[in-house]
Amino acid sequence: MSKPSQNHADRSPRVRMTGTQRREQLIEIGRAIFAERGYEAASIEEIAQRAQVSKPVVYEHFGGKEGLYAVVVDREMSTLMSMISASLTQNRSRIRVERVALALLTYVEERTDGFRILVRDSPVAAEEGTYSSLLNEAVRQVAHILAGDFSRRGFDPDLAPLYAQALVGMVATAATWWLDERSPSKEVVAAHLVNLCWNGLTHLEANPQLGTD
Repeated sequence: MSKPSQNHADRSPRVRMTGTQRREQLIEIGRAIFAERGYEAASIEEIAQRAQVSKPVVYEHFGGKEGLYAVVVDREMSTLMSMISASLTQNRSRIRVERVALALLTYVEERTDGFRILVRDSPVAAEEGTYSSLLNEAVRQVAHILAGDFSRRGFDPDLAPLYAQALVGMVATAATWWLDERSPSKEVVAAHLVNLCWNGLTHLEANPQLGTD
């Protein structure tokens, strides 16, 4: 008598995802595709295909590509803003500047796809939740720190936003460059950025003038 086949008995039933699990899966897949292709080139078809679901499933969760993109960007913005805000809780001004630079570089290192999405152009309909709006918030917080420092040193605190814009812009531009370079290490990059900006702040002139011929 032949031994009965075990194939049917050994076959495990397919595990179905809960609605929450499926949503998280689609967010991660969407995040990867938006990073690879950009918003315009990404498609619901490809997202559904990678997730091995039908297109209506994606529409059910997010209403469409723009809805999914908005969720992805919102999560990345929240993550990066939390890292930057946490870095601004230190007491000493120089330490806070160092932590801001390192927080942004750490975000680039750990969430490269997210950073690529944030630095791309957002859909035309998006008014908030963009990388530029996040940088504006960082400028606001750094300006607040510098205004107090300027007042203590007898400088005009009204100029703090100008310096904050320059500092945040320098770090953001360096982070975009480092996205592809990845050398030297983020710690070295942060140290050199702070070396440039902090030593510049330390030796500020109260009333700088353009040179003459």
